[in-house]
Amino acid sequence: MLDLPLTFLHRPADPACADPWLLVLMHGVGSNEQDLFGLAPHIPGHFHVLSLRAPHRMGPGAYAWFDFSVLPDGSRRIHEPQELASREAVAQTVEAAAQQLGLAAERTVVGGFSQGGIMALSTLLTRPHLLRAAMVWHSRLLAQVVPLTAPAEALVGRALWLSHGSQDAVIPLAQAHAIRDHVAALPIALTYREYPSAHEIRPAELADTVAWLAALSGVAG
Repeated sequence: MLDLPLTFLHRPADPACADPWLLVLMHGVGSNEQDLFGLAPHIPGHFHVLSLRAPHRMGPGAYAWFDFSVLPDGSRRIHEPQELASREAVAQTVEAAAQQLGLAAERTVVGGFSQGGIMALSTLLTRPHLLRAAMVWHSRLLAQVVPLTAPAEALVGRALWLSHGSQDAVIPLAQAHAIRDHVAALPIALTYREYPSAHEIRPAELADTVAWLAALSGVAG
């Protein structure tokens, strides 16, 4: 039984797998750990799948990684202490899960949708020693995290899946382009895709992400 800082759901890896991996998933604003856990049947069996619950309760079954407000010009102001506390909690959870499962950081991947994607991207950029790669769906890069990016040498060997919907009205496509441009200057292996979708993960996007994940972990898709 895992003992972790954040509430979670766990689908164990296939016990017959000699070298399992770990995938940690994080939901968006107003959702919970059940949301992305629904993707578990699509994830290769050699992965442990952990779906985390954000720590800030918004209402029944609804949680967030941090509060934010939208300003008149459309920009966002985040609750910085909450974001920092959540980022620390995610890092502690990822590290503890890998240790308790007996997995090396090189076989750990974090992923998230929308605000959960923010947390996954921030973890990759600031704590690259904890993981091999991140999957970021329909998300954005926090300006507060940019100056905290790890030195280039610490990012060597890391990978990022980044995808977005061209019709996303919640987080505009320009935000994905900003992530892409930022990461392009770093020694991170970037895979970037756009889909004709709104703020959602459609089957084609999921299938391509899973194929990337399988290739990353050395298993044919």
